[in-house]
Amino acid sequence: MKTKHVQYETQGTCSKLIDVSADENDVIQQVFFLGGCHGNLQGISKLVTGQKIDDVIERINGIRCGNKSTSCPDQLCRALEQLKSAPLVENDER
Repeated sequence: MKTKHVQYETQGTCSKLIDVSADENDVIQQVFFLGGCHGNLQGISKLVTGQKIDDVIERINGIRCGNKSTSCPDQLCRALEQLKSAPLVENDER
């Protein structure tokens, strides 16, 4: 099976980086956040793993954290948008 992968540097959140991968059918395989609220971000990661990229973007895009203009879930959507256009590679090539 082929997969695609991105590491996205977040902006405006406590988390600093999102590492996310999906399979050739745009199903999210793994999500890791660096920094941020560890328990909440583990929960988000578990909830979106196995979901289609577009479904996740539709559900959590635009969520804000307090009076910030973004949030970790919103930044995950930015990462997923990049992931959609990332090149597919064979699993053993990563």
